Amino acid sequence: MATEHGATVTAGDIARLAGVGRAAVSNWRRRFGDFPGPVGGTASSPLFSLAEVESWLRAQGKLQSLPEDELLWQRVRNSADDLRLLSLVSRLAAAVAHRRLAELLEADDSEVADALPDLVVDDRDVPLIRATAALAEARGPEETVEFLYTRYTEAHSRRVQVIPEEVARLMAELVEPRTGAVFDPACGHGGLLIAAGGEPGALRAVGQERDGDAARLASARLAVRGIDADVRQGDALTGDAFPCLQADAVLCSPPFSERGWGYEELAGDPRWQYGLPPRGESELAWVQHCLAHARPGGQVVVLMPPAAANRRSGRRIRSQLIRTGALRAVVALPPGSAPQSAMPPHLWLLRRPDLGDRIPSHVLMVDATDSREAVLPAWHAFREDPGREAAGGGRAVPVIDLLDDDVDLTPGRYLLRTAAAPGVAGRTADELLAAVTELTRLLPSVADSPQGPLPAVSLAELARTGALRITQTPGGRAEPEEGDTALLTAEDVVLGRPATGTGTGGPDAVVARPGDVVVPVAGRTPAAAVVEEESVLGPNLLLIRPDPDLFDPHFVAGFLRAAAGQASGTASAISRTDARRARLPRLPLAEQRRYGQVFRELELFAGALRRAGETGELLRRIVLDGLMSGDLRPEPRP
Repeated sequence: MATEHGATVTAGDIARLAGVGRAAVSNWRRRFGDFPGPVGGTASSPLFSLAEVESWLRAQGKLQSLPEDELLWQRVRNSADDLRLLSLVSRLAAAVAHRRLAELLEADDSEVADALPDLVVDDRDVPLIRATAALAEARGPEETVEFLYTRYTEAHSRRVQVIPEEVARLMAELVEPRTGAVFDPACGHGGLLIAAGGEPGALRAVGQERDGDAARLASARLAVRGIDADVRQGDALTGDAFPCLQADAVLCSPPFSERGWGYEELAGDPRWQYGLPPRGESELAWVQHCLAHARPGGQVVVLMPPAAANRRSGRRIRSQLIRTGALRAVVALPPGSAPQSAMPPHLWLLRRPDLGDRIPSHVLMVDATDSREAVLPAWHAFREDPGREAAGGGRAVPVIDLLDDDVDLTPGRYLLRTAAAPGVAGRTADELLAAVTELTRLLPSVADSPQGPLPAVSLAELARTGALRITQTPGGRAEPEEGDTALLTAEDVVLGRPATGTGTGGPDAVVARPGDVVVPVAGRTPAAAVVEEESVLGPNLLLIRPDPDLFDPHFVAGFLRAAAGQASGTASAISRTDARRARLPRLPLAEQRRYGQVFRELELFAGALRRAGETGELLRRIVLDGLMSGDLRPEPRP
């Protein structure tokens, strides 16, 4: 990020520039009094002037020249803020993936802008496209695009949910043969489709992704690998971009535990052949969406939260998946195998039934929580002889044993327990300590204040004075509509996601601009979001447009979330009147920005707190089971 000090770098960036570990940079800061001081950031994540750092490294003999790729990354990183970085990275990747590099290097600025109208947003983009093309000419398009992707995920490691490569590989290897069309309806940055790719020309990759920038990056990553791909933007459940697709295989790592997945508007959807998914079981909607897009006999592999195996609300659908022969296996994976949760996730292996198929008599259960190595042998053995009692590292469970009152698909329930792998409790304890350390690092920087409550004024009063504008969108239900403008819904705001729909942006539409604040007018979950890209607003939203010379939008959103949280403790929902009565402290703009930064840090802290809680619960269960089985014993205390 650029400041009045010019381009800035993090401690991790400095380590890469000098070819050392981050510990070395921390050591330099302690040992050398002339090491450049921070020019921005926070106490836990400081920013340093790139020019000052480069000068110090050269004076110390620790840097001969800036690596070409790192120099490009610093230019990219300092050309966009955190919220716009993915957009820039995806556009640079797309420019390299879909144009001949020589043309980009030889054309003048206007020709580049004319050739890439969707990728050039402003004049600063063209020099970056040239620099990226030059690196791709020297290193190759695939290495360059993957470098940009890797640096982006490292810079946003706590925000970006990336499925681990080894899990993506395993999911792809469970599909045989990998030819024809492979579909991922929640493809993110394309990890599963890349894992399934194999040799160029072997398959056609089809993907859908809610975030347009992520979809563009996924398309570029596939293109530079020579994989024939069609990736489109949109929410696959509420806005299916491939209604007629019948893929040979479907791989999916869907978002977990989404309550706003479209329960009301999709109640009569023909995809629910195994039953209407309960409101709180979005994963069962994704499973059925995947089956609906597999050809008869096509394979489906879905990463699932462990709770989906035994929730009472989903037992009817689980029963139907078993009775029809759609569910073939459930695999319990090690902790950390899912990007959304530290709890051990499951893989559901399914097959879309074909006319004339015999209903399978067994379902394979595999407990691979200690190691993934047993999964493929168990699956191959099961496919060769599904009725065999023991199949590799798992067990073929008779269907009749699964169809009880609970329809519990947890593998551990059907497998003879073996001794826990040595050191599992210790490793989990280490993970918990690491999570707690991350929590400590993310503690917001705040201090006691002797001044007490701040003088404040209501939103309604600020609106009357013209300091901000408040606009209410009509009530009702969001209806699908054709258009090319992003449509932001109340569900998007509550779930903290970008706009998932499209609208026409007609004369009667309420359009939010970057820097506006949007609040749902009803709902039990406190929510307020700062708009990052121009969007048409769906129903039941309150648009707050503060004067940018008077208010920091993150300051406004943070206090509105706090006000909504207080209201939700005493009322069933935050209403239109509640939001207008919310009070904002009277503070100078510079002070508001400090508050806004802390509010953003609190969101990161909340995510880390959730991960630490999940890891702590896992450790509790491991220790409890180990003590009961004799695998663990109490250690004498000093």
